[in-house]
Amino acid sequence: MASTNKESYFTSAQPALESLWLEHNLPASTLEQISFTGNHPVLSSSFAVSTAAQASIGAAAGMAAVIAQQRGNENLSLSVDSIDAALECSGYFEIDGVSPPQFAPLSGLYETRDGHIRLHANFDHHRDIALNAAGLPAGSKTSKEKLQNVISNLDTESLDEAITVNGGACASLRSFEQWDKHPQALALRQLPLIEITKIGDADPRSLSPIKSTQLPLTGIRVLDLTRILAGPVCGRTLAAYGAEVMLINSPDLPNIDSIAETSRGKLSAHVDLQSKSGRQTLHKLLDSSSVFIQGYRPVALEKLGFGADDIVSQYPGIVYTSLSAYGRSGPWNQRRGYDSLVQTATGFNAAEASAFSSSTPKALPVQALDYATGFLMAFGTQVALHRQALEGGSYHVQLSLARTGQWLRDMGRSTDFLSCEPLKPESSLVSYASAWGNLSAIPHAAKIKTFEQQWKLPSVPPGTTPPVWPSQTTA
Repeated sequence: MASTNKESYFTSAQPALESLWLEHNLPASTLEQISFTGNHPVLSSSFAVSTAAQASIGAAAGMAAVIAQQRGNENLSLSVDSIDAALECSGYFEIDGVSPPQFAPLSGLYETRDGHIRLHANFDHHRDIALNAAGLPAGSKTSKEKLQNVISNLDTESLDEAITVNGGACASLRSFEQWDKHPQALALRQLPLIEITKIGDADPRSLSPIKSTQLPLTGIRVLDLTRILAGPVCGRTLAAYGAEVMLINSPDLPNIDSIAETSRGKLSAHVDLQSKSGRQTLHKLLDSSSVFIQGYRPVALEKLGFGADDIVSQYPGIVYTSLSAYGRSGPWNQRRGYDSLVQTATGFNAAEASAFSSSTPKALPVQALDYATGFLMAFGTQVALHRQALEGGSYHVQLSLARTGQWLRDMGRSTDFLSCEPLKPESSLVSYASAWGNLSAIPHAAKIKTFEQQWKLPSVPPGTTPPVWPSQTTA
């Protein structure tokens, strides 16, 4: 496979950032304040994974600079290094010197009778649904080898359907050619990368002036109802820029280990939306919130009265940001999905295998769809905040992992960077305040002049914070 004619996109984040800027009619002058260093791929892949990481982080930080200018701080400049961006997207962290595994023992790729299927078994109930579909007992006693032996005698499509209809999480392996003909791919092509829609009228919520020592999003309150990487990364990024972010978890739902790392800078409360009192609590929090981020499948929150239209009608001027796996429309709009599954379903694993001459499907070097989408969510949310303060209105921002995948594909491919030097995240760790133990994690890749990048609040477990906004303080 030769380099494509999109080499400038493949090796430089600047064109990708400029495209995002123009698409959303942002001030061109701010682009001059954003610089990229080390503009070359540092992650081994036939896709522009390094570029997507650097560009998406640059977009999020650049939009924070726009808001800072809007609030009277004209002199922000920032830079994003390619290695720093890749390290942040590695998601590497340690608690008390130990790095938790990213995937549970039964998560991963399995060879079927006629292809491959990837299972997501990080949550016990998803693991048990997959085991049941394979005719095996629920629980942790089944080994991956035993499950593989059983799955090797099953048809991919039948196993996929048995898992999916029962609420499990999986993805059958497809090539790009197969995916591009899929009805969901056709529906996805009709959607922009970041869909920002004015869905209600409202007076502008003015953004008060900030001092030169204050972060751009100081005073912005964000409710973060997300759980798996992309959404939590968005909330963590907004917190890095000064927003007051409260992570809202159900007391009855599990979380993955990365919550310790993605909770840096956040308040963290339990709210049971299945109860009347829990819904009343969330409404009280919404009274003084500027942003509502949610990562539930489309329509899930609508059933509880917290869909975009519901929230906008009751809290005019709010920015409502939604994340989905496969997009808001199409036959898969309700399908469960995670980065690893979306990579498999939409052709990336097959394409990487071909590029590396691998006999088995190969994943991208990092969970690029999750991280890029998370940073683009932070970008889109800030675009809507900026627009709201200027023009008024209420806004719905929508992104999906699969659409971000299309963005990555559009940057082109090359086999020139399949053997990049392995990153060493252990040497780049920084210690952060944490109630989980001694947390060492990768710092935010965007370096904003005059600010030392840090999160003001320690990382804490769900339920640590009362579900009430602290009294607003002035810096």
